[in-house]
Amino acid sequence: MNVLIIEDEPQAATLLTSLIKELQPDWNVLASLDSVKQSAEWLRKNTCDLILMDIQLADGLSFEVFEKAEVKTPVIFTTAYNEYALKAFKVNSIDYLLKPVDKDELKAALKKYTTLAGNLAMPDKMLESISYAMHMLTKKYKERFIIKVGEHLKSVEVGEILFFFSLEKTTFAQTADGRKHILDFTLDQLDGLLDPDWFFRINRKYIVAVAAIKDMISYTNSRLKLVLKTSDDDDVIVARERVQDFKNWLDK
Repeated sequence: MNVLIIEDEPQAATLLTSLIKELQPDWNVLASLDSVKQSAEWLRKNTCDLILMDIQLADGLSFEVFEKAEVKTPVIFTTAYNEYALKAFKVNSIDYLLKPVDKDELKAALKKYTTLAGNLAMPDKMLESISYAMHMLTKKYKERFIIKVGEHLKSVEVGEILFFFSLEKTTFAQTADGRKHILDFTLDQLDGLLDPDWFFRINRKYIVAVAAIKDMISYTNSRLKLVLKTSDDDDVIVARERVQDFKNWLDK
């Protein structure tokens, strides 16, 4: 079995090589590469049975390799990124290992590979998932907003905002001190700018933060009524079609 290691940290590459030799003595480590450019060039000219691939390389994210070379080889990803960020493609890759790589976890991943060997390739679905994961890992969410206070401008951290709401075609951000600030964004625009781990669009009028929720009450037609901190609106309702997604969001 021929293995390719793509890893830009020399110590991590050495560790992977030694663990593979220990766990699978008859396997060959063909090369250890440390960059997107080098990896793409190698894969255009060579083949292997399995790739162990770090995500952050010397010259960018390793996902770029898939854009520069045709890769049909199964992959085990190694990464320092957290599990939530990577679940987008966990189902489609052989596995992924959090760094520093644990011997037993690598052993389990290699066993999974050998069990499935012969039926593996890089399917289109995996490539789509990798593309999505790359987007999620590189996407930067809004961290602060510039607001106008009288004749002055002020920077407000997103963490200070409990919820956003729309009223008479104007968008407001309400902070933990109860103040309402006018924003030059629509709620639809904010949907793509805010971290979905922290904010949820409950209906056409509100985007709420986890920290804003004071109470939740069962409401008519399978909906939920929310009591929000610092809010005097007693009609904050989670739309019926969003209730299940809302519960899943809270239950992460």
